[in-house]
Amino acid sequence: QVQLIESGGGLVQAGGSLRLSCAASGRTFSRYAMGWFRRAPGKEREFVATISRSGGYSYYADSVRGRFTISRDNAKNTVYLQMNSLKPEDTAVYFCAAGSNVPYSDLANEYDYWGQGTQVTVSS
Repeated sequence: QVQLIESGGGLVQAGGSLRLSCAASGRTFSRYAMGWFRRAPGKEREFVATISRSGGYSYYADSVRGRFTISRDNAKNTVYLQMNSLKPEDTAVYFCAAGSNVPYSDLANEYDYWGQGTQVTVSS
């Protein structure tokens, strides 16, 4: 069992930055691929970024590539999402997820554990 707790959300003006963190419980964090997803008001959950177990590979949604950076610190059991040049359309609840059966993934159904989410609001 893995518990995930996101933090770092908040209100920011367009063009600003935020850094989300997701802390995982347990001692097997390095065995999990990690991902970030988001759900905007009135929309379906969508993929944002994923990172491999070692951190050597990452992949992004087209909408955030070049602005967001996913990283992880396996010694701290934490995955991060650095978000720069934020836009109002980035407003959403952001979730981190952990998957044990994939090296990385942009598919929500391949993740086993999910956090409760953290709200990000970008004002224009």
